[in-house]
Amino acid sequence: MAFSFLTQELAMDLGTANTVIFQNDQIVLDEPSIVAIDNNTGKALALGQKAKLMQERENPGIKTVRPMKDGVIADFNAAEMMIRGFIKQVNSKRRSLFTPNIKMVVGIPSGSTEVEIRAVRDSSEHAGGRDVYLIYEPMASALGIGLDVEAPKGNMVVDIGGGTTEIAVISLGGIVVQDSIKVAGDVFTGDIQQHLRQQHNIRVGQITAEKIKIAIGAVIPDLEEEPEPYAITGPNLMTAHPVHATITYQEIAHCLDKSVARIESGIIHVLEQTPPELYSDIVENGIHLAGGGSLLRGLAKRLAEKINIPFYVANDPLRAVARGTCLALKNTENYTFLMR
Repeated sequence: MAFSFLTQELAMDLGTANTVIFQNDQIVLDEPSIVAIDNNTGKALALGQKAKLMQERENPGIKTVRPMKDGVIADFNAAEMMIRGFIKQVNSKRRSLFTPNIKMVVGIPSGSTEVEIRAVRDSSEHAGGRDVYLIYEPMASALGIGLDVEAPKGNMVVDIGGGTTEIAVISLGGIVVQDSIKVAGDVFTGDIQQHLRQQHNIRVGQITAEKIKIAIGAVIPDLEEEPEPYAITGPNLMTAHPVHATITYQEIAHCLDKSVARIESGIIHVLEQTPPELYSDIVENGIHLAGGGSLLRGLAKRLAEKINIPFYVANDPLRAVARGTCLALKNTENYTFLMR
């Protein structure tokens, strides 16, 4: 192609919590999926990390928006602003007189409706994508983990993201059985906020709850390597006086218990529908965990004990979907599971 230098190829994992963009096998952007908007002009003031610093601290003239909710676009306008802004950030590193034609592959939840799929496609096209392919996130996860998705054998992936947990059995380049449940990172964060309100009478914001989740998040009460207890300060619900509390990982394991049980039920539900031949492949190969939620301490152990099948956490699980979309971008001609 004579003008191939005018074509830019981007692989995007448009996540509820974070957006990751790969270009030429390199991560060129990894930012929180959040945009700060000026209420008067409706223009974007900041994106990603800069916008996240403003979250829960804004004045009436500014609003911070997370355009993605439960893995799909909840605010079309903000999503378009965010995608356009991120692509612009990536392009600011290029020196070219021409606006490149952008070929992109974007990951979407496997439970997306036609309307939700169209919203992602339209946002990507409005942000400059000329050639847009979509890939279901569990398929992208499987590719990113390094599984042979086209082989005639069953692989099972559980991708616990920010908005949804994607559970899928993959064989011969297709998803055989799948379930997409709206219990994931955001729900865990909400569980921690609620626990602190009920048990300690403290009100904490989403950002603090997320820090607690990352620092001491666990799903079993007895870990081999125990994280240090986490100290927090916040207003008392009744008096608004400052309260200091020290939170242990056992408390977090207790407060996340019900949400993790719902993920267990989802996995069992998918296994019940899996054809027997594929089921025996899965028992032999184990089940692969990806997404930020798989970093909760003790998760693989808890699931393995509950379901009697070994679970393995992927290397760099946060970026498994992004790496998979990157691999799909190189094989758009061959991979029949990509959607135009």
